[in-house]
Amino acid sequence: MGGILLFDGVCSLCNQLVDFVMKRDKEKNYQFASLQSEKGQSLLKEYQLEVDLNTMVVIENGKAYVKSDAVLKVAPKLTGGWFILGAGKWVPRLIRHKLYDVVAANRYRLFGKKTTCRLPTEEERSRFLT
Repeated sequence: MGGILLFDGVCSLCNQLVDFVMKRDKEKNYQFASLQSEKGQSLLKEYQLEVDLNTMVVIENGKAYVKSDAVLKVAPKLTGGWFILGAGKWVPRLIRHKLYDVVAANRYRLFGKKTTCRLPTEEERSRFLT
C-alpha cells in the first residue's frame, strides 16, 4: 500500500468517493480511514494538520495533501482515464481550492449525511485502517 486517504465518515459524497476510488484503484495504492476515527485523528496529529471535516486528506511518501491537492494525488492512479484530472495541476491552487471549498461547504445539503461512519465490507476490511 502506498498511501492513505482520510475522509469524512458521515458524508455521503465522501463515502461515494471512497467507493469510487476502491473500484478504480486496481493496484490497491490506498488504504482508508475516516477523519473521525482514532487512526484518522492520530494521523492528523502526526502530520500536524489542523483540518476540519471539510477536506479530504491524502498521505503519501511521508507528506500530507489536502483539498484539491489530495484529489490530484489520487486521480492519476485510477483506471478509466481519470489521470486526465492531473491536468488540474495547471490551474492555480487558489482557484482549485476555492472550487473544492464550495463543494465541501455544500456537500451535506447536496448529497446528504449519514448518522454513522461507513463500515467496510468483509472484502474491503484489509484496506481500512483501524
